[in-house]
Amino acid sequence: MEFIDSHGHLYKEYYEDFDEVVSRAVNAGVTKVILPCVTSQSLKDIFDAADKYPQHLFPLVGLHPTDIPEDYERELAVLEGWLDDPRVVGIGEIGMDLYHTTETRDVQKIVFAHQLEWACERHLPVSMHIRSAYPDALEILKRFSGSGLKGILHCFSGGIQEAQWAVKEGYLLGVGGVVTFKNNKLQDIIKEVGLEHIALETDCPFLAPVPYRGTRNESAYIPIIAQKVADIFECPIEHVAEVTTANVLALR
Repeated sequence: MEFIDSHGHLYKEYYEDFDEVVSRAVNAGVTKVILPCVTSQSLKDIFDAADKYPQHLFPLVGLHPTDIPEDYERELAVLEGWLDDPRVVGIGEIGMDLYHTTETRDVQKIVFAHQLEWACERHLPVSMHIRSAYPDALEILKRFSGSGLKGILHCFSGGIQEAQWAVKEGYLLGVGGVVTFKNNKLQDIIKEVGLEHIALETDCPFLAPVPYRGTRNESAYIPIIAQKVADIFECPIEHVAEVTTANVLALR
């Protein structure tokens, strides 16, 4: 079995045991990990990691909605300068987050739309962070309907209506450790939309699955998430590995 961790921050939190963490992931069958970017300051760590394990780690470039600086135009210009690097496999993580504050809503909309335009121009998939902001985010995404834009709604937290709209538009739902938690709606949502519309992820070092909930997450835990998904769909874990890996690879 081979898995893809479609969203793992395998840098910064892993300085002391980085090689061991990558080794554990590969030994667990997680042969590819997509490295999301949050600001231009993340780039050195991301590309250093990808250069060390070019067969396993793949960088994204993007500005996270909760890390938008006042001089965001300058920050976007710096990030855009990296998009033609052949190591880059997509744009992310980008999106909208109104969980802690709505004061930056207007700026988040501008930055999100701008980066979606990059993706369309360069035919790159996107990794999207949307938290407590689905009405605003979908309003922007609807502008790009029919454009061929592809991507993943990372750590999907919307409802069934948002999920159905997303898969109809060709987006994948990012499913991570949350699916192993008790009494979460994600289990019912993915059952409704189908295995062909999901991607596995960890969002490590955050959101470790049960039985590791509350500890540092890592990509080696993807098979735990996959087994829960297999239980939900009442299918072999090998089938989950095959379908979700193909789903992510089809984005390129």
